[in-house]
Amino acid sequence: MPFFFYNFQYLLFIAPALILGMIAQFWLRNAYAKAMKQAAPLSGAAAARHILDSAGLHNVAIERIGGQLSDHYDPKAKVLRLSPDVYSERTAAAVGIAAHEAGHAIQDARHYAPLIIRNIAVPAAGIGSNAGILLLIIGLIFQLNFLLYAGIALFSCVVFFQLINLPVEFNASSRAKAILVDLNIVPREEMPAVRNVLSAAALTYVAATLQSILTLMYYIMLASNRRD
Repeated sequence: MPFFFYNFQYLLFIAPALILGMIAQFWLRNAYAKAMKQAAPLSGAAAARHILDSAGLHNVAIERIGGQLSDHYDPKAKVLRLSPDVYSERTAAAVGIAAHEAGHAIQDARHYAPLIIRNIAVPAAGIGSNAGILLLIIGLIFQLNFLLYAGIALFSCVVFFQLINLPVEFNASSRAKAILVDLNIVPREEMPAVRNVLSAAALTYVAATLQSILTLMYYIMLASNRRD
């Protein structure tokens, strides 16, 4: 949303979310670096395979992908994709992140309702984050209120997606922490490093959600001011 980043009022409006996001990113980088130094008995890929097999998900494949912290589960392909460090390293960070992504695969297999809703909302959120902002900009520039309201409606899909994504991510982390202990992948006394990484990652989602909510509120405020 480059148009709005030149607007000091907008930056001031979403400042709490930006500050929270910076704190979350700093915490995540620090927690990840520390947890990568703590040894684990399995690599991330091996831990994920063990978790998936224990849940009866032998059909879910595990692949290595490029990037750092690019790990994700693809519900359409039934594939868990792990970044190089997570895939091959035997560290607390690697098994924690791998377990979190395996948690999403388990959610998918168990038909976890928030995940189903989130997957349905993905296309609408994609349209809302692109077309919605474009309509908002055009509506503001040319003073076309109907485009402004249409943009707000579309961007609301982004907010909905972010809100429904929170329980999905929190639940995957909860599953991961319980499974790692239950399967003896990480001893209970060594779990703080894993919990630190997953908690930091969760805060990044909270910050993103807060930013989308504040952004929507800012758009609504602009529309209200124009109407007045």
